Amino acid sequence: MELKLAQSRATALEADAIVVLEWKGSKQPELFKTLAPFYDSGEISGKPLEFTLLHGVEGYKARRVLIAGAGEREKLDAAGLRRIAGAAVRFLSGKGIASVAFGLDREGLGTAEFVEAAAEGALLGVWEPDRLKTDDKENSKPIGSLTIAVGDVKGLDAALNHARVVGEAANLTRDIAVEPPNVLTPLALADRARAMAEAAGLAIEVLDQDRMRQLGMGALLGVAQGSAEPPALIVIRYVPEKSSDPSTQLGFVGKGVTFDTGGISIKPAEGMEKMKYDMAGAASVIGAMQAIARLKPPVAVTGIIPTVENMPGGRAQRPGDIVKSLSGKTIEILNTDAEGRLILADAITYAKQLGCTHLIDTATLTGAIVVALGHLSSGAFTNNDALLEKWMAASKLAGEKMWHMPLDDEYRDLLKTVYADIGNIGGRYGGACTAAMFIKEFVGDTPWVHVDVAGTAWLDDAKPYMAKGPTGIPVGSFVNLALNWKA
Repeated sequence: MELKLAQSRATALEADAIVVLEWKGSKQPELFKTLAPFYDSGEISGKPLEFTLLHGVEGYKARRVLIAGAGEREKLDAAGLRRIAGAAVRFLSGKGIASVAFGLDREGLGTAEFVEAAAEGALLGVWEPDRLKTDDKENSKPIGSLTIAVGDVKGLDAALNHARVVGEAANLTRDIAVEPPNVLTPLALADRARAMAEAAGLAIEVLDQDRMRQLGMGALLGVAQGSAEPPALIVIRYVPEKSSDPSTQLGFVGKGVTFDTGGISIKPAEGMEKMKYDMAGAASVIGAMQAIARLKPPVAVTGIIPTVENMPGGRAQRPGDIVKSLSGKTIEILNTDAEGRLILADAITYAKQLGCTHLIDTATLTGAIVVALGHLSSGAFTNNDALLEKWMAASKLAGEKMWHMPLDDEYRDLLKTVYADIGNIGGRYGGACTAAMFIKEFVGDTPWVHVDVAGTAWLDDAKPYMAKGPTGIPVGSFVNLALNWKA
């Protein structure tokens, strides 16, 4: 989708349709005469995500006017506008509409924050997961352009570019995450990362199975050994021309299990097809690195992606096996379906060896975080409050909800085992916390935030503003953290 700014009134824009916000309890003077019957009947009330499509509205050059309910004006924030923009373009899709305009030319809406939100929301809204369908698409004429009217406000080009870059990165993440597991194997994921890196001008290295064996990545290789598909460890590097903090190297680590059967501790058949999305964390790191290459933050960033397939083959690791991690710590495998933390352990150790001074890992790690937080917020765990504060600020700007989860020392007791340094699962309760505590064992004193996106990286059902499937979370948070980094 092409994005443009227009320093003009919404009424003057020519388009197939223009989106006009309506507040709850208000009536726009310029539209009230035309729309009085709709207001009187209650069809237009200004409730959030309420849409009324009208044709040939007097005073507007656009062929159609979409009245979009936005709730109360004082409560509308960037996250709310992002949803409205996404829902609006999805509402208009399939109606023969190629060009859309969006009115931000009144009531203080022409700001960088709202321009970013409207543009990014529209980009996320037009994405569809049906690329492999061969029948005629319902949306035969996709929306090709969005023009945002900002009145006489100037200086918003950077905001529009930021939205374009982040929206395209999130959609790249979704393109990768929606791939079927017979197509997106670990080596295919490495190829996708390599293609992105080469196009973006980033350095990339892919460690193969032999190299990982030489290094001693027993935790990662133990997960991979049951599959005929070889594993990989992907390292993508961004180095700024001039760093504002030369002592810092951010490390973004993403879990890349391209399909998770659970291994010998096999999952139930129902819903297992969704386990292709167990590499959504890896996909978000790839997307974030693309955006970082384009926006050029003043801090070094390294993306580290351990990628495997977890299968119950004849060579698969067993409950009771003990593996030696890259850190030297031994791990008793109590459940082979707790595999994500194993590959993250070796990836985080390697990130530290590469010189990463601050770590953020993201993973579709536990069903327990979904029980705790549902599908609304990702769980954030940390060993460093200062880094968490930066991460939470970055996520708020991105409209990606995070909730600070506990990581008390007592959770470590639940991972004790007689036969090794640590077990890979705790007891029945607090599963998201014990999983985070397991990862913390390999982080040491390095400032670190663990982001469990098991409940937020995927939509089981479409929302008005977003298609069913991968969401792209937490690409925006990654990018904002790097852009706003201060020593």
